[in-house]
Amino acid sequence: MPRPALHDEPPVRLTNPVSGVLPGRYSPGMDHDVLGQTFALLAAFTWAMALVLFKRSGEYVSPLPLNLFKSSVALVLLFATLLAMGDGLDTLRAYPQEDLILLMFSGLVGIALADTLFFKALNLIGVGLISIVDCIYSPLVILFSFILLSEELNAYHYTGAALILIGILFSSRHAPPANRTRAQIALGMFMTAVAIAMMAFGIVIAKPVLDVNEFPLIWAATLRIFSGTVVLMVLAVVSSQRKEYWAVFRPSGAWKFTVSASILGNYLAMIFWIAGFKYTKASVAGVLNQTSVIFAMVLATVVLKEEFTRRKLISIVLALGGVLIITPKGQELVERLVKLAI
Repeated sequence: MPRPALHDEPPVRLTNPVSGVLPGRYSPGMDHDVLGQTFALLAAFTWAMALVLFKRSGEYVSPLPLNLFKSSVALVLLFATLLAMGDGLDTLRAYPQEDLILLMFSGLVGIALADTLFFKALNLIGVGLISIVDCIYSPLVILFSFILLSEELNAYHYTGAALILIGILFSSRHAPPANRTRAQIALGMFMTAVAIAMMAFGIVIAKPVLDVNEFPLIWAATLRIFSGTVVLMVLAVVSSQRKEYWAVFRPSGAWKFTVSASILGNYLAMIFWIAGFKYTKASVAGVLNQTSVIFAMVLATVVLKEEFTRRKLISIVLALGGVLIITPKGQELVERLVKLAI
């Protein structure tokens, strides 16, 4: 496999579908475009399945131990992938230490903190409402990109963000899950929003490393998960409930949910996501990735027996409509419809 070039040389394009090809810099043919869209849909479906399994895992394991467990499983699998690809530590020597530190800080925020908060919220409000609040991810990425990367916003971005927020507010009036008060629902939705904001921030601050310096994506994911896992392990060591932390690593009946969710959500979904962006346009892959909301709502209804109401359906339509308008393809569609109407 080609190695990344040193910074004083022209960068070498990586060609492995799960290594380091950057989204938005690849011009696929028709066959590759279909393949990329298939991978993007697989990423959405895989994450939706993982979300349902994480909800079941929360019935047996508390958020912090669950986060430590799934991060550890993903880290082992990522190391195995790097070993199979022949990507050793020599790869990292081509990049400045600042890149490595930034990626690890990104993991601390987006994994150690955000995922733990996310799992707490998941236990409170369930998959259905989590999936709707998750739609604020796109406008938050745009907001942080505007603030930190000086990317410009337009009327479509504001309109899309407004639709997503309306969908979330509309869903908040939904009847609470069993044994949950409206106050708990509000708290769970707030915690979800904060967790997603941390995830969005963590990704945006890492974007210059991935785009400008063409950092290999598998190594980027490994460093992020590594730093998050180390922080969680430190918390486990110093915690008075350390026995609970380490108990999750003992084989038990909960493993049928925790192991499956970790593999699906923290390993396979990531690889499918990267392959989707490699083979098709970024805007198309992003829209297809967001269909995880639909998959998660359906799976939560079928597997977890969560109620699927008209209010949830309207919320999903509003939120996905907002996501679509934010993308270039969505904006192009709106412009065509306006021209037809005129």
